[in-house]
Amino acid sequence: MKQILHIDSSLFSDKGVSSTLAGDYVAGLMERDPELRVVHRDLGRDPVPHLDAIRLGAISTPEAGRTPEQARIAEEAEAMIREIQEADLLVVGVPMYNFGIPSVLKSWFDHVARAGVTFRYTAEGPEGLLEGKRAVIVTSRGGLHRGQPTDTQTGYLTTILGFVGITDVEFVYAEGLNLGEEARASALDSAKKDIERLLAA
Repeated sequence: MKQILHIDSSLFSDKGVSSTLAGDYVAGLMERDPELRVVHRDLGRDPVPHLDAIRLGAISTPEAGRTPEQARIAEEAEAMIREIQEADLLVVGVPMYNFGIPSVLKSWFDHVARAGVTFRYTAEGPEGLLEGKRAVIVTSRGGLHRGQPTDTQTGYLTTILGFVGITDVEFVYAEGLNLGEEARASALDSAKKDIERLLAA
């Protein structure tokens, strides 16, 4: 492994629980291999604009026909795609907001999932083009949702990552954070143990 793409999506930036835990995992990897290169996107501090007709039009317009503004928008999306193409490991900190992923993370996926670049359509169906990569998703939730209908995150993230070819996905859960101090401490301890297990693997 040579490069990590680290994405945080907490509204609280690096102060969020998911960001802190994901950061601990990345720091542990770097301790073990100081030559690792880490590209970090903090979507709480620097959000990706939501995909709209203007942005979609810019991305869809052939390069030679783009206006200067379209070229700027397209380069933003292409920079995000290059980052995930070049990464061996994707680490994502994901808090749960209203039973889903943060909208800024959905927007990031909307920009990197591009037909003919990160996936393609074939006669047998869609085929992901980002094969050979791993992903570690670090989630934080105020309540208990794992394995329940209210956990829309796990299914969505597994599906969208698999759609672009990333099928080796592992989740770290910190749940019950708002259910009292004892539950919070237990959730953080469990998540940290899972991170240590991943680092030891």
